Amino acid sequence: MRLSTRARYGTRFMVGLALHYGNGPSFLKDVAKAEEIPQKYLTQLVIPLKAKGLLSATRGAHGGYALARHPKEITLKEIVEVLEGDLMPIDCSKNVHECRRVSLCVTRDVWAQVSAKIAQTLKAITLEDLVRKYRKKGKRSAMRHL
Repeated sequence: MRLSTRARYGTRFMVGLALHYGNGPSFLKDVAKAEEIPQKYLTQLVIPLKAKGLLSATRGAHGGYALARHPKEITLKEIVEVLEGDLMPIDCSKNVHECRRVSLCVTRDVWAQVSAKIAQTLKAITLEDLVRKYRKKGKRSAMRHL
């Protein structure tokens, strides 16, 4: 299974917002620059993230985007599902009517198990966890420059 650029960029965008959580809205251009993501691409990602209640938007001179919930309440699973769709690697895993061989197919069970493990892992990771890791890596990186 391979995640698209949407999921990768969307996750980085959300981590960027989580890093500034509680400091008011962030301008899209600032997060795009900090995370090295094209701003035009991010404008496409904010729509589904906002629609699912993960982002809030504020208009005006002091406006921008912010997380709609605390970073500890937003999981990586939520972000990836909004941007990628469900986590099933094959259609027959979620819909048994997709395949007439479903009663005989042993690989379907494997794909369902893989999907469940991916979902379990992504659900266990919050934006707060990623912010913590980001800050820890940043300290190690800064120490190398001394």
